[in-house]
Amino acid sequence: MVAGWTKHGDGRTLAPGEVVRPDERLSWPRMIGFGAQHVIAMFGATFVFPLVMGLDPNVAIMFSGVATIMFLLIVNGKIPSYLGTSASFVGGVLAIRALYGGDTPAADAIVTGAILVVGLVLALVGIAIHYLGVQIINRVFPPVVTGAVVMLIGFGLAYVVADVYWPQDQWIALTTMTVTFVLIVVFKGFVGRIGILLGLVVGFLLSWVADRVFGNITAYNAVTQKVDTHPRVSFSGVADAAWIGWPNTHLPDIRFSAVLLVLPAVIALIAENVGHVKAVGEMTGADVDPYLGRAIAGDGLATAVASAFGGSPTTTYAENIGVMAATRVYSTAAYYIAAVIAILFGLCPKFGALVAATPGGVLGGITVILYGMIGLLGAKIWVENRVDFSDPINMVPIGAGIILAIGPVRHPIGSTFALEGIALGTIVVVGGYHLLRALSRKGRGRDVPPGIAHGGEAAG
Repeated sequence: MVAGWTKHGDGRTLAPGEVVRPDERLSWPRMIGFGAQHVIAMFGATFVFPLVMGLDPNVAIMFSGVATIMFLLIVNGKIPSYLGTSASFVGGVLAIRALYGGDTPAADAIVTGAILVVGLVLALVGIAIHYLGVQIINRVFPPVVTGAVVMLIGFGLAYVVADVYWPQDQWIALTTMTVTFVLIVVFKGFVGRIGILLGLVVGFLLSWVADRVFGNITAYNAVTQKVDTHPRVSFSGVADAAWIGWPNTHLPDIRFSAVLLVLPAVIALIAENVGHVKAVGEMTGADVDPYLGRAIAGDGLATAVASAFGGSPTTTYAENIGVMAATRVYSTAAYYIAAVIAILFGLCPKFGALVAATPGGVLGGITVILYGMIGLLGAKIWVENRVDFSDPINMVPIGAGIILAIGPVRHPIGSTFALEGIALGTIVVVGGYHLLRALSRKGRGRDVPPGIAHGGEAAG
């Protein structure tokens, strides 16, 4: 169901253990609150990664909303997900800029041209999966691999907390995390379900108060990328920003040599989408396999559309899955609301600047919860599929891939390209598992542990 959601109960309360399904909703004021929470959850990464890649963050924010609506329509509302900026392209994009002149408008066009082609390739892969059958994906991504991909996506973002957000204000980060703990766990009603949003607001206010009580902080500054003395909260960007404005869109320029540098991201995006969709299926208790091809194709088409206007590549977002895990509200209505808010943010630089003013310490306290919950969803997939970790075929590549992602370990390939972090970990998990399984079959023949097949699938 795409629209016309059924009201869940009285629209105000949920009994212990109850969930709001994708085709249900609570009262509209409550759904607006959940939608706003999803915007907050995605905003940091969706705003920051374009900056890292040298692309316009307001374009990325606006087209994340467009991409999310496209995705929900393509999957017929069966998979609640938000599409934000993908981090899988960062290494390839930086390599393109090194090859084509750095941070220039011409290089911007070449970057988005390469991303557009990758989006189209991803869409074709999704279409093939949809028509050839999901069993192809299930063979490539059995439960042991899917759980690992979900886990390394969550835990692989730990460096963002440790290196970027937490050092900006460790005490505000710790306080925000603790307040959010209490809000989510102690308050069982609506307050608990929007605990992440409320925790962020509390952290924002505490940062503002700390500036006035203690003065500026001397710590790592994400803007200057060095330790200096600065206010925790700065509204200068809000004051300078216009109320209404069209972001800086541009047309792409397709160069084959540039496409080759970002094409490996397709592997990471397929695994990332499969992991996220499977995680949503685990949380909602729904069979999402028939929609895996649609989901991958939807992400690919959304990436192509966004990059056609100079936007950033998209992917289903772990942060928003973390919000659903915390709230147990899976309604797609919240995502449509979040998408509309994001589009308005893209068209209103002042509101975007206000959210972007959220202190890094506050984001540290919030994202450490969200990323951790995503990682543990991977463990949940393993437990529920009875994955046998006494089998080294399961243990060895999975453990190695997760460590590579958490590092994050960087592996240069030539002088202009490198695989690192989540992308490298995903390739090792998927490739290593299937390589070892093939070698095991060749070397041991029929010698497979009874009762449990490799990957956690029941032997038949």
